[in-house]
Amino acid sequence: MAKCDICGKGAHFGIKVSHSHRRSNKMWRSNIKTVHGVVNGTPKKMHVCTSCLRSGKVERA
Repeated sequence: MAKCDICGKGAHFGIKVSHSHRRSNKMWRSNIKTVHGVVNGTPKKMHVCTSCLRSGKVERA
């Protein structure tokens, strides 16, 4: 679910390194919101990242 329907942005994976340099896996989740948008003239519930909302790529219903 944590994937933008507009740009496809999703979770990113990497390695968290502590002060003592112990390493463990980490996941960064994108800021995804559930909004009611207009797709082909009909309102539809969709998952959109906040950068797509701010840039105006989504027409809100």
